Amino acid sequence: MPSPQKIIVIGAGIIGASIAWHLQRKGASVTVVAEQTGGVATPNSFAWINASWGNPEFYFHFRRRSMREWSRLAAELPGLPLSWCGGLCWDLPETELDAYAAQHHGWGYGIQPVNRATSAMIEPNLINPPDYALHVAEEGAVEPVAAAEQLLKDAARHGAILLFGVEVNRLLKQGERIIGIETSEGEMRADHIVLAAGAGTAPLAASADIHVPLETPPGLIVHSRPAQKLLNGLVMAPELHLRQTAEGRIIAGGDFGGTDPGDNPQAAARELFAKVRATLKGGEALELDFHTIGYRPTPKDGLPILGGVDRVAGLYLAVLHSGVTLAPLVGLLAAEAIVDGTDDDQLAPLCLSRFA
Repeated sequence: MPSPQKIIVIGAGIIGASIAWHLQRKGASVTVVAEQTGGVATPNSFAWINASWGNPEFYFHFRRRSMREWSRLAAELPGLPLSWCGGLCWDLPETELDAYAAQHHGWGYGIQPVNRATSAMIEPNLINPPDYALHVAEEGAVEPVAAAEQLLKDAARHGAILLFGVEVNRLLKQGERIIGIETSEGEMRADHIVLAAGAGTAPLAASADIHVPLETPPGLIVHSRPAQKLLNGLVMAPELHLRQTAEGRIIAGGDFGGTDPGDNPQAAARELFAKVRATLKGGEALELDFHTIGYRPTPKDGLPILGGVDRVAGLYLAVLHSGVTLAPLVGLLAAEAIVDGTDDDQLAPLCLSRFA
């Protein structure tokens, strides 16, 4: 019986955690190396699971497929902090909402127009419910750090090694193959390296002369102190996207990715939180606890970069902005590609080679 493949996963956010978990399930010998559990971008995520927002049709179907994979993952990991709470959206002009609804409905998305009375029934604590909105009952949210931690702990129970507080300095290359990594604790060798380091992906790839065209725009998210239940699901209002977490915090951004905090993040956070309080009945009792500024790892064309690298063996890239939505599917497909040698057809448009 051959020895299991030795695989190093760089990154412990929701993507790295999912890939590590799926690799371990396939019998690989997995080591996760990261500076901190939960990663860097994941704790600053709005954590909306959806297939919305101006996707090309092939990418819509990819995201929809991953929504189904979240249900599969939740069945395999009882207690995963996942909620199919639905989303209420009216942050576009009515004509654009209509066009968006018609397109996505035609693709099979469960999207329904609703009036003011129905909006008020869906979210009774909105001070000013919209006269016209779209509701998608199948959308949801996850508590991303808790989910990543649960995936990593389960992988560790089945033999994965978790190395936190370790900085990865560069990739080790021999000829046209990546053979390991150099870390703050020394060199480590493996049969395969998975680079799921978010904003840190580009400089690490560059250490092996691989160019990853990546942008990292900042996104401001405000977090309230835990409060009584005020929201049933996701709310996408003009210039304000908000939801309530499992522990009762209202989290909000100027949009779901957060907006640029400018030169004075504290003032921007206070201004944003004032909008939150003015939007909800009972909002005057909400208290701002803290704000976060996440740097979203976004490939320059907005689509994920997933898969191996042409002419360089032993490396798998997984870098994307919609990490929460796509985590379970990316983990599954990465494990199939690395362990089984099976490349899914849906990954073809998402390879790094498209930028050549």
